[in-house]
Amino acid sequence: MFHSARITLTAWYLVIIMTISIVFSVGFYNLATFEFQRIIRVQEFRQEHPQDTIVRPRAFIVRGPNLQDLREANERLRSLLILLNGVIFVITGAAGYFLAGRTLKPIQEMVSEQHRFITDASHELRTPLTSLRTEIEVGLRSKALTLVEAKKLLESNLEDIISMQSLTNHLLALTKSGKEKDERLEAVSLQDALDAALRRLNGSVKKKKMIVIRQVGALTVHAVPEAVTELFVILLDNAVKYSPVKSTITVAAKKSDRGIYLTISDEGKGIAEEELPHIFERFYRAETSRSGGVVRGYGLGLSIAKNIVSSYGGVISAKRNTGPGTTFTIRFPATHAFSVRT
Repeated sequence: MFHSARITLTAWYLVIIMTISIVFSVGFYNLATFEFQRIIRVQEFRQEHPQDTIVRPRAFIVRGPNLQDLREANERLRSLLILLNGVIFVITGAAGYFLAGRTLKPIQEMVSEQHRFITDASHELRTPLTSLRTEIEVGLRSKALTLVEAKKLLESNLEDIISMQSLTNHLLALTKSGKEKDERLEAVSLQDALDAALRRLNGSVKKKKMIVIRQVGALTVHAVPEAVTELFVILLDNAVKYSPVKSTITVAAKKSDRGIYLTISDEGKGIAEEELPHIFERFYRAETSRSGGVVRGYGLGLSIAKNIVSSYGGVISAKRNTGPGTTFTIRFPATHAFSVRT
């Protein structure tokens, strides 16, 4: 599809540029021909009526241009203009093909990303739907289904429904993140946003008996409050999932001339170096290197976190700790959508 579009766009480039070149060449050739014809007519008149010319007409004729030379010059000019347009055609074709590729490349990447996103989302939705359908069909075919079995079936179905609801919520968050960065901007305390995130994750933190060390201080950013809280939720939930029981998560923030630096460190197995460039991609999960097993999730959280940070001109990155665990670092710029205050 994009190859044919590239050829079509190149053809349009050629049509436009060659039209301009041919019109210019024809106009120039007509003017030059008119001037040549005028000189030829003057020379012919002087040759036919030497008595009407200036003094020493023969000397003038000798010094003046030869009629045959003028006609040959006119022919050479036409040939040169045709050759010049041929060269312009070749160069324009090559340059147009190159520019068409450069023009269509972002569109091609966007369409490919959209196609990949739809494919991945469809795959993730198909799994719980298949499980849900299979369990329901088996339950309906069973003639001796007891109340206890029916209750277990409904509980399993509810888990699948919750899983699909979580996925759709993440997909909606992924499409909406960053679009509200210019709306409802408030002075958001990082401490308050962290407290709100920890209240939402209180159950999972207590279940694994983890300790969260807070070193945020009284730093404030100018942003959408829900976005900052969601950012903390995503990164803390990620740390909880991939950290062992009774481990520690450290959340720290400091101010510099470049803005606010926020770090979240865990004591898990860490992310492999070859996986670090991909962890912010949609649906990517570095399961084997960090948890040694399957972790429930869809690999959308870090992609949402990157969108939130990027929408405010910030940067998010991750690195494997020298010791156990991984550290995520976020820089909120002081001279963009975020204003840093203490």
